[in-house]
Amino acid sequence: MRWQRVSHMNTSPAALGRNGRIDLLRGVSILLVVIHHLALRISLGSGPLGAVLPKRVIDGFCFHGYEAVFVFFVLSGFLITSNVLTSCGRLEHINVLEFYGRRFARIVPCLLALLLVLSLLELLGAPDYVIRRPGQSLPGALAAAGGFYLNWYEGHTGYLPGGWDVLWSLSIEEVFYIGFPIACLLLRAQWLLAICLSLLGISLPWTHAALAGNEIWQEKAYLPGMAAIATGVLAAMLAASLRPQRSSWGAALMLLGSVGCGAILFADDVLWRALRDGELLVLTLSTACMAIAFRWQQLQRSADAVLPSEPWRATRWICSFGRRSYEIYLTHMFVVYALVRAFHASGSNLNFGILWYPAAVVLSWILGTLVDRGLSAPCNGWLRKRFSAA
Repeated sequence: MRWQRVSHMNTSPAALGRNGRIDLLRGVSILLVVIHHLALRISLGSGPLGAVLPKRVIDGFCFHGYEAVFVFFVLSGFLITSNVLTSCGRLEHINVLEFYGRRFARIVPCLLALLLVLSLLELLGAPDYVIRRPGQSLPGALAAAGGFYLNWYEGHTGYLPGGWDVLWSLSIEEVFYIGFPIACLLLRAQWLLAICLSLLGISLPWTHAALAGNEIWQEKAYLPGMAAIATGVLAAMLAASLRPQRSSWGAALMLLGSVGCGAILFADDVLWRALRDGELLVLTLSTACMAIAFRWQQLQRSADAVLPSEPWRATRWICSFGRRSYEIYLTHMFVVYALVRAFHASGSNLNFGILWYPAAVVLSWILGTLVDRGLSAPCNGWLRKRFSAA
């Protein structure tokens, strides 16, 4: 076995381009989230599909939206760290102001637009959007969403309506990324940063299990989610600094990651009995293996002056979901609620429940695309230019 140690990321951003395989993984994840939220309201197993497919298969596709968010956490850490290493060479050389500016440009425009729409719907008393629980209010929800502690807010007051609830994961991500560049500068040595991230990453089963007394807070707490992001950061550091000279190692990582993620989807009951909360660690490590394999493949093709590999033509539509995953994630509950109300108005016939799922997928993509092209991309580009000029 021969390995090539790389002292710094010496591949240009233009050469790296977009990794279509990671877009594919993100696309599958956001599809699982959309399907999960619809399946909670329109049962897929109660219709004719339940008579054809095993319950394990149906549940695997319908009820793993939470695990899909942890896949997003890992990929988020991986992609953002890879971008920093590509542009700066080493994490301790990170440009803090540029990093915060990019995060602001990417996150804030869509977030503000969503909060404005949700606030108007709440004030108008629209069904599915009214905040009703004791201890909750519109100002409290706005403060929690804008201050990135909506997960804590829900953990102490209960679930918010679905349009608000999706912001729990954004709270975890942005708190992590507020501290990430500061930690890179303070720790300086990448080996020391790697040790701290490793400890955080492997803490996932214990930090998750320790919160079992509060179901909502256990699901949405900061440390488990940050552990997943830390795993993605470590994976990016490894992929950038150590590359095998034999492609078989990338293939082995790809196989290992695929088996792990497949086990989470279709054998999670077996894993839970064996590992309990360690099941989530299997998920994050499996996702990290796949991301490293994708990046090694991409770097090898770039070094060989080969055009970037594209995913299979049949999966390109899923990749488009991955590229717009943020916009779809923030807005898909509008589609879910509208379809659920239409389903009940049509008679709530579960024999035709499966027909509502393609509609949810297509309409979620359309809405996410409109938000991306009409708001997210223009604001992102304009803000980045302003920050660069400043």
